[in-house]
Amino acid sequence: MSPAEPLPLTPAPSTPRHPVLRPNDAPQLDQTANRSLTAQVAPSGQIASGSPNWATGSSKSSTTAPGSASTPSSGTSPHSKPEPDCSTTSPPQRKHPLSKIRGELQTATADGVGAFPAAKVMALVAGMAAGADSIADMDRLRHGAMDSLFGAVRAPSPLGTFLRAFTHGHVKQLHAVARRLLPQLAAHTPLLPGAATVAYLDIDDTVRRTHGYAKQGAGYGYSKVKGLNVLLAVLSTPLAAPVIPATRLRKGASGSVRGAASFVAEALRTAHACGASGLLLLREDSAFYAGEVIAACRALGARFSVSARMNASIRKAIAGIAEDAWTAIRYPKALWDEEGRCWVSDAEIAEVREYTAFTSKPKKQQVTVRLLVRRVKRVNPEGQVQGQGELFSGYRYHCAFTDSPLSLVDAEKDHRRHAVVEQVIADLKSGPLAHLPSGDFQANAAWLALAAITHNLMRALGTLASTFHAKATTGTLRDQLIRVPTRITRGARRLTLRLPVNWPWREAWSQVFAVLHAPPHP
Repeated sequence: MSPAEPLPLTPAPSTPRHPVLRPNDAPQLDQTANRSLTAQVAPSGQIASGSPNWATGSSKSSTTAPGSASTPSSGTSPHSKPEPDCSTTSPPQRKHPLSKIRGELQTATADGVGAFPAAKVMALVAGMAAGADSIADMDRLRHGAMDSLFGAVRAPSPLGTFLRAFTHGHVKQLHAVARRLLPQLAAHTPLLPGAATVAYLDIDDTVRRTHGYAKQGAGYGYSKVKGLNVLLAVLSTPLAAPVIPATRLRKGASGSVRGAASFVAEALRTAHACGASGLLLLREDSAFYAGEVIAACRALGARFSVSARMNASIRKAIAGIAEDAWTAIRYPKALWDEEGRCWVSDAEIAEVREYTAFTSKPKKQQVTVRLLVRRVKRVNPEGQVQGQGELFSGYRYHCAFTDSPLSLVDAEKDHRRHAVVEQVIADLKSGPLAHLPSGDFQANAAWLALAAITHNLMRALGTLASTFHAKATTGTLRDQLIRVPTRITRGARRLTLRLPVNWPWREAWSQVFAVLHAPPHP
């Protein structure tokens, strides 16, 4: 955007409408999904009480998302006037879920810690979008000329006090906000294209390392690392980057499968609400190979593909596969074999058409479906005697227990794509989940939920910008679309943001601005 063509910031109408984010399409959120995406600047430099504009915030001096995310506080400000009811016959609108958090915290604390919860929640989301990975980092919301553009931004100290006031019930309410927000983002942005045909839900957990003795719930889990256990659900399609429909923080010593059945049910319901009405495949690793998890999946009409643990029953099934039943496959990209310490690009696959799992349980809990088997030759140069050839071929076997309707090759390939969840975990750990910043367990659980909300909002931002940004990491979105250097000028009672002339991603940023500032529908 050339300085010769400055971007004026003018007040928005009381109820703006634009083609992408339409408040009337989201009655259950009372237009909050729109406000959570946008930020409007009034002539005085304060946040307007109406629906704000994200792209306008994206042009601020150092970090654009902070202002954008902090806007919903305008909707909960005690000074904002309620909009008049134009029709006496219209049904009453539901309150935004954050109002419950505000009410309960104000009742539970006499020192006002729970006041203005929406403003504080969205300030935390804004800081995370700007790159904050600790409570102290939230101070970047107030640096430079930020206060000239955005108001109602809280300091790190009250934000930390607010997080520590959370109880388990408040965290569950925050999860409910996240579950309602994601379907609204999917309905108003191209967040999950193709979800009505094929969608994938991946479940995995990771241990977030902690330090010190004051961290509540920290312990040693399966990774032998002291920390807290983070359980994640990741929703994606073949055409879309993954989003996070559900999160859960558990103590560090928790087993992976603990509470997984209810968590899977919660994530599947959110996936259905996001428009996943076609083939919905649940993918998990062997840590979630449990009867109750599969039962929860089938009860909600989803398919599953779970890595199976190697046991005597599975070894017997593999031994029954004929040698001519194996089909050779070649990986498009070689995979690193940790055991053999080498790159592997060739493998063979076969299937057992009917395999019954969980035979130790009652018959109604047993499951009979396909068992996909992949074998890779054992290549261990250290175990071979120089000059001596191979007498018998040795293989390592990997099994997937699935009811996928796809062919053997496609079903096995789909199962290996479960690794997409590791990319999301790495993305979170390079951003807001670099730390679990509080010693209080519920504060860290709230921090995790807000990190997921931030991730989904940034994914929606990328889809509005360009095809490249639709699948870019959140770090790339932050550097190219949010932290845009800007100079503020004043004139005729208006603020003008002057953007860099040669900004490499000017077209993508301008696309977001144009979409969010399109004229109203006729």
